[in-house]
Amino acid sequence: MKRREFILGSAYGLGAVWLSSQPFATGLVSQTLNRKFSATDTVTLGKTGIKTSRLAMGTGTVGAGHTSHQSALGVKGLSDLLLNGYDHGLRFFDTADSYGSHPHVAEALSHIARDKVTVMTKTWARDPNSARADLDRFRRELKTDYIDVCLMHCVTEEDWTTRFRGVMDVLSEAKQKGVIRTHGCSCHSIEALRAAAKSPWVEVDLVRMNPIGSHMDADPGTVAGVIREMRAAGKGIIGMKILGQGDLRNRQDEAVKFALSLQLLDAFTIGAESKAEQEDLMRRIGAAA
Repeated sequence: MKRREFILGSAYGLGAVWLSSQPFATGLVSQTLNRKFSATDTVTLGKTGIKTSRLAMGTGTVGAGHTSHQSALGVKGLSDLLLNGYDHGLRFFDTADSYGSHPHVAEALSHIARDKVTVMTKTWARDPNSARADLDRFRRELKTDYIDVCLMHCVTEEDWTTRFRGVMDVLSEAKQKGVIRTHGCSCHSIEALRAAAKSPWVEVDLVRMNPIGSHMDADPGTVAGVIREMRAAGKGIIGMKILGQGDLRNRQDEAVKFALSLQLLDAFTIGAESKAEQEDLMRRIGAAA
């Protein structure tokens, strides 16, 4: 949520104007929350049975090539940040191979009981052999016997549920063996999102959602419609890009309230870069009602 001025440009300018005139996407939510929320609320991810905190601690706000804003804090720096969140009641670690944050998460896990936290990671594997190798390597890097949530990362293809069936089968087998607890995907196109909604294999979906459509698969109304289909099927829904990858960094209260008001997200992930930022985010979630 800091050091992101390079992201801003015409998209932010247009989005800010839109948001200032219309606090929430038309027809999606009420401007009034009828209950109080907390970042540490215990939520269940769809029908998976996995219980965790409403807020996941993201480790890849801008993450690619095995590095991210968060992993750049160093193993101790990010581990301390994760443990600070844990000490404040957060129970959800969001990592990925492409963020380079597995060692950082492993260090944090070494200081807490493994069964007290949910670990979600993501694989770019697009063939079965790579998927098997990733699962073995991920567990070594995370220093854990199992992974709670393993997602296929950044699927974009309309036919991904047939094209990458081999990877899906590997993850299904891993679930049967207890290597992972549940599987799903993160979507980066509306076509992929619609395919995920229709696939019984997808148990958890990581979906991009914010009130200005920044870094999203489509406009908020269209995406919300697909999420409703997912929820009706019992899938776990985790929101990402809640702050539009920094485009809403100056309108955090509105973005957080939007995410909560949707009543479509089981949880959502946001990456902080300091303890002060993390604790401020938790305060904002608690003050949203």
